[in-house]
Amino acid sequence: MTKEVGITVKKSVDFSDWYTQCVIKSGIADYSPGKGFIILRPYGYAIWENIKEILDDQFKKTGHKNSFLPVLIPESLLTVEKNHFEGFMPEVYWVTKSGNNDLGEKLAVRPTSETLAYSMFSKWISSYRDLPLKLNFWNSALRAEIKSTKPLIRNSEFLWQEGHTAHSNEKEASDEVRMILDLYKMLIEEYLAIPTVSGLKTDKEKFVGANYTTCWNHLCQMEKHCKWPLHIIWLKIFQNHLKLNSLTKTLLNILYGRPPGEFPGGLLAP
Repeated sequence: MTKEVGITVKKSVDFSDWYTQCVIKSGIADYSPGKGFIILRPYGYAIWENIKEILDDQFKKTGHKNSFLPVLIPESLLTVEKNHFEGFMPEVYWVTKSGNNDLGEKLAVRPTSETLAYSMFSKWISSYRDLPLKLNFWNSALRAEIKSTKPLIRNSEFLWQEGHTAHSNEKEASDEVRMILDLYKMLIEEYLAIPTVSGLKTDKEKFVGANYTTCWNHLCQMEKHCKWPLHIIWLKIFQNHLKLNSLTKTLLNILYGRPPGEFPGGLLAP
């Protein structure tokens, strides 16, 4: 990327370079010395804080409680859901040492949290009296994206909101999915001023083990669909996995193409 002040290329000419210049030169993010990682600068992180504040308030009003999950997950726990994690394995970072000593078991740096969260659900839920259980996690996930780093689109660590809920019946679980889908839609449309269309993913696209996966879509100016999924997984109890990540900020730039000083749109600007 060139070092000149201001955006030096038109979006219609070179979308990739235009996008990167917008993100870097507006002070939203910058490249980290570690390959594949980015740094959110104060303005960029403030956008995420506003997203978090808006959603966190709504989650608490609807009975969700915030919790915390560790970033390291034992390999044995991941292999319990082998089919679920097969696609993640090439992207997983592994911790194999503690100081100078080899670990007895490899630890995965969290690519996602389903197996860890649900292994605890089995301890915490002993009868219908413990349901519904509605937990929310504000954390980060890491996946090895080191070949072609693109700030907020392809980078190895990203912030996200991850919800996990358990219910006693199918209707309650489905109602939860629709409610969260509406909350996400409210954030995107009312605060980011981005139109969305919600619906179901195809059987080939749905999350492994899920009965169905819902999502909301945007048609970006680069003539591609941007999708964000919600999953409903039905086991002995009815479990949902709900998530939103920091990629949401990217849509503001792609969709509106605003120059530095006018980003973002809607009511979300710091």
